[in-house]
Amino acid sequence: MNNLRYADDTILMATNEHDLQDLIDILVRESEKKGLSMNIKKTEVMVVSKKQETPTCNIKINNTTLKQVHRFKYLGTFLTPDGRCTTEIRSRIAQTKAAFMKMKNTLCVNSLPMTLRKRVLQCYIEPI
Repeated sequence: MNNLRYADDTILMATNEHDLQDLIDILVRESEKKGLSMNIKKTEVMVVSKKQETPTCNIKINNTTLKQVHRFKYLGTFLTPDGRCTTEIRSRIAQTKAAFMKMKNTLCVNSLPMTLRKRVLQCYIEPI
């Protein structure tokens, strides 16, 4: 499998720079046949590597080098070069804390039944 797609979001994967450039070239060519174009400003490259220092990757679309990033968000989840989930976990903790703080005053009302408080947590906090 060399790609993941959801709606208009796509991830292309290759084991080396040459193969990734080939995939990009095919995608650009086939998209143009259908009257579609790639948004170069929204298109990024990330190298996943076990090496201490991430190698550079020079991928181009129409002679424009794509920006290489050290993390990006795909379908709400952070992907990082080391393949670990640390960034994602920290992000979810921050989102959960922010959501809880917004609901704190409601959850601390003593007259609110505990079952309703639990339901509020299940609806607004747990999905994060």
